[in-house]
Amino acid sequence: MEIKDAIKKAKNNDQKAFKQLLNTYWDQVYGFQLKRVENENDAEDITIQTFSKAFDKIETFDEKYTFSTWLITISKNIHIDIVRKEKNSIKHALSRTDEEVYNVLDETPSVEDKLITEQNLAKLLRDIKKLKPHYQEVINLRYFQEYSYKEISEELNEPINNIKVKLLRAKKLLAEIIQKK
Repeated sequence: MEIKDAIKKAKNNDQKAFKQLLNTYWDQVYGFQLKRVENENDAEDITIQTFSKAFDKIETFDEKYTFSTWLITISKNIHIDIVRKEKNSIKHALSRTDEEVYNVLDETPSVEDKLITEQNLAKLLRDIKKLKPHYQEVINLRYFQEYSYKEISEELNEPINNIKVKLLRAKKLLAEIIQKK
């Protein structure tokens, strides 16, 4: 499948097309972020967020531009947002004697995490049932069966990166369902 065909199919919510785009561009986006953040875990997290956002907004992609450039731009903007957020959430305490800076990270749960945990189990299960089956499955394996990403990857016979993106999208969709109430 050509990239242009994959993009058109992805705009029609074709999961195989999403998978092809993810597999084709993962290394490029990940490598770009790894050079920026110099931390494998952070680069992977930003790359996952990049694909999640790109796939959520795929219908806005203008095909007269290069898809990889669009992904890199999304990735760069996500990194900039994270840096801004960290600067705003870190408290700086200067010691008078040696003027060292101590950073305190804000580890509060995300909006989606708060919404999900605030729901009682019965309502949450009903809301999960509103998701597509493949999203229900990753939510079930991760949060109810308490599988690791690696175990989910082996269970579903999919790459870990696909699992992470699916789980991120599933959480976002579930949070949207919960918020509509």
